[in-house]
Amino acid sequence: MSKAEENVVLIDNKEVKVSELTNEQLYFTQQIQDLQNKQARINFELDQVNASLSVFRNALLESYKKTVAESEEVEVTKKKEKVN
Repeated sequence: MSKAEENVVLIDNKEVKVSELTNEQLYFTQQIQDLQNKQARINFELDQVNASLSVFRNALLESYKKTVAESEEVEVTKKKEKVN
């Protein structure tokens, strides 16, 4: 790999060549990269969870409204039968 293509990391707003890092610093950069990947994956999954929660909450609400409407219809029918 030529020096023009050498990988760099940003530390304290400064580009530092990976080859200049100590083993410890390289380990830290690998940990950071892995954690950033996990964070992105978790955020992606969280978007899916939030969308699914919205669907199920709406389904529950519609089901409940339907049950309430049906119950009210039964009550109206019972009242009409009492009057007749």
